[in-house]
Amino acid sequence: MRGIPLTRCQFLLPFADIYSEIGGPTEALLQKFRLPVSLEEKADHYVPILRAIQFAEAAQGSEGISDIGFLASQRMQFCHLSEKLRTIIRCSPTLLVALQQTCKHGQSEDTNLSMWLELHDGNLRVCTKLLGTAGLQHLEHSQWLQNLFVIHIVRQFVGPEWAPTTVGFEARYVPGGEPQAFWSNTRFLSAQEASWIDIPVGYLSFPPLGNESPPGPPAEDAEPPVTDLIGMLQLMLPSYLDERIPSIAEIAEMTNISVRSFQRRLSSAALTYSDLVDAVRFENAKKLLRDTDAKIIDVALSLGYSESASFTRAFRRLSGVAPRQYRDTSRSKTSGIILT
Repeated sequence: MRGIPLTRCQFLLPFADIYSEIGGPTEALLQKFRLPVSLEEKADHYVPILRAIQFAEAAQGSEGISDIGFLASQRMQFCHLSEKLRTIIRCSPTLLVALQQTCKHGQSEDTNLSMWLELHDGNLRVCTKLLGTAGLQHLEHSQWLQNLFVIHIVRQFVGPEWAPTTVGFEARYVPGGEPQAFWSNTRFLSAQEASWIDIPVGYLSFPPLGNESPPGPPAEDAEPPVTDLIGMLQLMLPSYLDERIPSIAEIAEMTNISVRSFQRRLSSAALTYSDLVDAVRFENAKKLLRDTDAKIIDVALSLGYSESASFTRAFRRLSGVAPRQYRDTSRSKTSGIILT
């Protein structure tokens, strides 16, 4: 059974911002592709990557924007990678180790991202590919971001002005005048087996720039990637909790299966769709209560409840305690205080 390939909301934000800044009806277009409208506070939440690519292409076509993937990539920096991946890279003693660790952990950015390293004519080629997207159109929007983030990783070790001499796109795509002028010393190749950039092997032993203390040990092995449908829904649904949650029919459409097949898959895990949504709400409620100082009413609204009383009843039903008591208890445990 197919899952739903996901990307972090952080990578959708620049496309939405570009469209908004030229006066496009961003909210309506996001809703058309069943993407969450309020993206600003959801950088580390996940959305369906293919819907995000469709949004980018529709935004580009409707407003006559050229090379929207390039424009979006110009707004992204190293700091926009997930905190987990940034930490792994900063703790790597050399650029080579950082790239090896990125290949292990890259699916924390896009769940269907495959990354690998190849030696090629005296360079290390860093290759990326979105699995399960063969034959799909307009993947250059995503491939701009894939290639640029590798460049930003290299710059943490080589310097902020470094640029590759050659960049490959898996898509059949030739950048226009603006990206060609910006990357004036870079050659672009189209219709490659994967997207890639080449890095001179002499750079691979470089330590990270600006390290005032020795780096920590390399990260441990990556957690197994989320590939099952239920696991992907658990990642995706938090983006929609404060808006209209996708219906069963919409989820089935996203996965290219029938509603009946989707319900059977849930049934085999002893779940209904309503059970799954409730479980996702509960896990996110615990995280917000434990890790933030948000008011109870704000937590309730962010989870899709209209007022705090209904949230308190639902939370008590699942946990046995009220939200405020759960927050107090969890923080007391964290601080090492034993309640009597």
